[in-house]
Order: sequence, then structure tokens, then C-alpha cells
Amino acid sequence: MTSLDLSDQGLTSVPSLPSGVTRLDLYKNSISDVPGSLWSLTGLRVLNLAANRISTLPPGISALTSLHTLDLAHNRFDSLPDELGELAGLTEYLYISDNRLTKFPAAWCRLGKLRYLGCTDNRLTSLPPDLSGFAALRELRLYRNELTALPESIGALSALRELHLRGNRLTSLPSSIGLLSELRQLDLRENLLTTLPDSLAQLSKLDKLDLRWNKRLREPAWLRDFEEAGCMVLR
Repeated sequence: MTSLDLSDQGLTSVPSLPSGVTRLDLYKNSISDVPGSLWSLTGLRVLNLAANRISTLPPGISALTSLHTLDLAHNRFDSLPDELGELAGLTEYLYISDNRLTKFPAAWCRLGKLRYLGCTDNRLTSLPPDLSGFAALRELRLYRNELTALPESIGALSALRELHLRGNRLTSLPSSIGLLSELRQLDLRENLLTTLPDSLAQLSKLDKLDLRWNKRLREPAWLRDFEEAGCMVLR
């Protein structure tokens, strides 16, 4: 047995599991604790613990070095261990949305092969100053947090294609955002933006720019030309 689906079974704890499991789905149960025995399943490639009642994740998760997908969304975490950054095999997805996270540890930026990071619907007020470690990231979802600024290092995410920032408290963007040469979608809805950096006009591959519900935004002169060049601008 390599794939085990125990989703939506009313479980309150993680049962004993066969050692050869590579895919484990415990979605939508009532689990509140993660047992240490789970870390012995070192062949796990996909682990889904979403939609449970878990509030603490032991640092022992770093033993799951084969993981390429980890889903911890819709739980009760107010923090997660730095050891998540040691999961070097995490290449596909990391979902940590809909929790109570207030901190984004700098240690997570060691996930240099990760392609998708979903950290929406939390309570983040800031990001680490150096995001350059996320070299392979293609999609970053940070909507509905409490971010007031982005670090200049956001421009180092050279593979990024989608950046979702809806529902934060951003008043401006760093000029380095113009370095995201692969960016296709930029969602800035429901922020406090008053200006846009001129460097945005350099994003030749951008096909969707969503600016809705930024009531104080002064549109730059280049935005009309940008729109005429093929980018869909939503105001």
C-alpha cells in the first residue's frame, strides 16, 4: 500500500500506518495532535493534514525529506516550526492558508525548489527581509493578511508568475517589483495603495493587473499605455 485516503472519516487521532505509505490524506477530520510516529514514514511524498483541529506541529516533521507536497491549511496554527525550511524535497506545494499565523520565519526561505506557496487568510504583518531563497517559486498567495509593506527582495523571485496580495494594508510597492520579468498576474485589490512604482511598466508579460478597491490610488500616466499593450487592468 502506497496511497492511503482517510479523508472525512471523523478521526480524532492518527491511526497506526503501514511503513510504505508515500501518500497520506487525512483531510477534514477532527485530529488535534500529530503523533511522533508519523515522522518515521520517511517515504511520504504527499501529506494532507488540512481541515483538522491541529494547533501545534512538532519540529520532527523535518524527517520527512521525501515530501514534495504538504497541506496544513484550515487548522489552528498560530506558529509553525522553522524546521519546515529543512524539507528540501518540497518542490510542488506548501499550503498553510486559513490559520492564525503571525510570523513568516526566515528559515522557510531555504525552500529553494518550492513552486507554489499558499499562505492566505492568516495574520502576517511582515515578510522576511530576504526572500531570494525562493528561487523556483511560481505562485505566491498572501491575500487577506495584515501586510503593510513588501521587502525589496521580492524582486529576486525571478520565476514568479502570479503574485496575489488582495486584502492587506499595503500603501506602496517596492520598485524592485519591476524585476519580476515572468509575472503574468498581479492582484492588488483591497489595499491602501496611493501610488504605483514606474518599474511596473517594465513587466512585459503581465496580462492581468487588478487594482480594484484602492480608493486613494493615483493612476500613473503609463497605465493607459500598459493597458493598450494587452494587459487587462481592473480598476
